[in-house]
Amino acid sequence: MPVVSQSPTSAYPGRRWAARLYPGTPATTARVRAEMRDDLAELEGIPGDLVDGAALCASEAFANAVVHSRSGRPDGTVMRILSTPVVTNRETTLRLSVIDDGPVDSRPMIPAQCTAEEWQEAERGRGLLLIDHLATEWGTQRWAGTDTCRVLGTVIWAEFTYPTLRETA
Repeated sequence: MPVVSQSPTSAYPGRRWAARLYPGTPATTARVRAEMRDDLAELEGIPGDLVDGAALCASEAFANAVVHSRSGRPDGTVMRILSTPVVTNRETTLRLSVIDDGPVDSRPMIPAQCTAEEWQEAERGRGLLLIDHLATEWGTQRWAGTDTCRVLGTVIWAEFTYPTLRETA
């Protein structure tokens, strides 16, 4: 079936993109980033640097899920949800949520045990620091099943706020 290109449309409160479910493999990271960019291309007026930052945050949250949860095990998955929960005359909030398959041992958190020099040399552990730097707000929460209240996974969410494109009359 041919792909039909659509013109970007304005954000509106409650807009949601289809949830995307990915295999929990490191090789999937580039796909996560590319599909995030594709989805954001549907949004009119979103700044290019925000697209870059949100795509980077999506791939970092995905990688964090693969490394630190059951998502990285065979048959593990990671879900990505994207929405615009708040749109006003002045600004739009884009919300990214990345949900893993459940805890292995601990909640994601920014590592704080390194000096600035150690961070410059570190090969790992910077993902949540990047999200903290690029997102307007971010956090984590447990995701529990509605029928069992059993913890099903951890959500890393990040919000990005940008000026709403105003139409001229």
